[in-house]
Amino acid sequence: MQKTAIVTGASRGIGRAVAERLARGGWAVCVNYRERRDMAESLCAALTEAGCAAMPFQADVSDRAAVDAMAAAVRERFGAISLLVSNAGIAGQMQFQDVKDSDWNRFFDVNVRGAYHTIQAVLPDMLHAHAGSIVTVSSMWGLHGASCETVYSATKAALIGLTRSLAMELAPTGIRVNCVAPGVVDTDMVRTLGEDTLRDLAQATPLGRLGTPEDIAAAVEFLAGDGAGFITGQVLTADGGFVL
Repeated sequence: MQKTAIVTGASRGIGRAVAERLARGGWAVCVNYRERRDMAESLCAALTEAGCAAMPFQADVSDRAAVDAMAAAVRERFGAISLLVSNAGIAGQMQFQDVKDSDWNRFFDVNVRGAYHTIQAVLPDMLHAHAGSIVTVSSMWGLHGASCETVYSATKAALIGLTRSLAMELAPTGIRVNCVAPGVVDTDMVRTLGEDTLRDLAQATPLGRLGTPEDIAAAVEFLAGDGAGFITGQVLTADGGFVL
């Protein structure tokens, strides 16, 4: 039976690494993107050439109709959805007194409402099968908190609460819900902080380096797979020891 996954925010960074790892591991993968059609399509083309099953789909996860259309297209192409990796998210630094309603709403629309939309879109398949796996991608800042990233940290803390509560609710149906909380990962989003800040963050990490998207993809793949069959409601912090 084919294993089918949706990975949101998968055209670049952590999501791209997750989608590629899952596809090469035998999953049929929907590579969700919002803007970078070129990168999503190039990834799917490379995976298809390698004998993997992958399809791109454009959808803003904050848009319920777009998410529902994506889930329908994936079912039509690959069949029932058995894994969701809710990775799509936005970040930004600002002092709390400067946060505008539009900032607050957009962060929660993408980071939290996006998870709400995508989870509800895939749940019918999983409930019917009495099986499935949902992996949310939070952040160590959702556990620890971060100065000048209050809104982002609040959304990531909300994802942890969602994960733990939903895991308890869905456990009797055989559906597992877990979370990966990355540390500082070398992605385009993080590189905007500048080389000096990245060097300081690497030095502040006990393992002495930044994470890679592949580090996080490996954690997601573990939680998604049969090897984690008795694990649910957990937050796996992949941060090089930053938060201990």
